[in-house]
Amino acid sequence: MSHMDLMAGPPPTHLPIDPASAELAGSSPADVVRRHPESPAAWAALAGEARDGGADDVSVYAYARVGYHRSLDNLRRNGWKGHGPVPWEHEPNRGFLTSLALLALSARAIGETHEWERCSEFLRDSSPTAFDALLG
Repeated sequence: MSHMDLMAGPPPTHLPIDPASAELAGSSPADVVRRHPESPAAWAALAGEARDGGADDVSVYAYARVGYHRSLDNLRRNGWKGHGPVPWEHEPNRGFLTSLALLALSARAIGETHEWERCSEFLRDSSPTAFDALLG
């Protein structure tokens, strides 16, 4: 594969700033979700808080899945065509990447092996850096 072939892939997707992100530092994730139900970062924070608080894996899975689906809508609105890089280094992408990682982990925890494999591969394909940080 030549250098030109590598350049033929889709450009990285850089999502716009998620207004909920700034609120997460001073509020509970559930309160931020109520104010910004469209926010992948808020849903990812809610899933993370549930996991860290010892919530049932099914609850974590549900919160992460909402964040993941909100992310897909947001990605598509911003030019993403279903594949290609979504860099971890771009802070606003982290709501999506974190939701995807938490969805993968909670799918594995509830025994949904196919979903674990699909989501972990999707995370690796989207951002190897995020994969290493969140699942590595």
